[in-house]
Amino acid sequence: MKISFFRLLTELSSRKTVSRLTGAFAKSRASRGLIPRFAKTYGIRVQDAEKAVHEYGSLNEFFSRRLKSGLRPIDAAPDTLVSPVDAMITGIGPIHEGLIVNVKGQDYTIQELLNESPRMINYTNGYYCVLYLSPTDYHRIHSPVTGDILEKEHVPGKVYPVNEFGLRHMRRVLSRNERLITYMQHDAGEIAVVKVGALNVSSIQYVVPLPDRLERGDELAYFEFGSTVVLLMENGTFEPRTALEVGSKVKVGEALGTFKRRD
Repeated sequence: MKISFFRLLTELSSRKTVSRLTGAFAKSRASRGLIPRFAKTYGIRVQDAEKAVHEYGSLNEFFSRRLKSGLRPIDAAPDTLVSPVDAMITGIGPIHEGLIVNVKGQDYTIQELLNESPRMINYTNGYYCVLYLSPTDYHRIHSPVTGDILEKEHVPGKVYPVNEFGLRHMRRVLSRNERLITYMQHDAGEIAVVKVGALNVSSIQYVVPLPDRLERGDELAYFEFGSTVVLLMENGTFEPRTALEVGSKVKVGEALGTFKRRD
């Protein structure tokens, strides 16, 4: 009964109107007074931010802050896939015939996650990694590979929470929420970077200007409040780090695994 009640409340609060209202407040100067309390509540290391707290004009500006140069070194080993975000892994493993199995007790299909894109055939037996960003985390999204942007797609949708409750008790939130999908070509194949919106996220933004080609670690996009990134690696191209598992925490630039060079 309790779960059903919270699910109902979440359904009611997942309307885009609510998200726009909270987003508008977070972008207003009236919200800047909440920054110190927000940082203290979530244990955010304000000393890592590019600017001093009082220099941010709104809560949203602080939330999508950049970090001081050099704080996120990018793994330089050849053919490495690096984490695009600071996050906790909430799902990781091989994709079986287009099915992602048991992300917090729920299964997803590549078809629905990629909005029936013709490119989905490239990932039906590939590898996936689900990366959850909490409010504590740094919310800039960096390129996990060096490569060219092949295609971008915006998929409208809901704004359900993507935290533990949302993933377990709401129906397939990763494929029902708003998504911004970036397909990239790198030396070993193709990768899909799926950025999933969440409760109270007014938008997911690409950096401006966004070049056609990115180096590993370059800025790609950013979230306005917490959310999730799903990485999909093309069939037969990826070997994960054995130490990574559900619950592991990673940072931008940290190696997630290596790509297999094609003959």
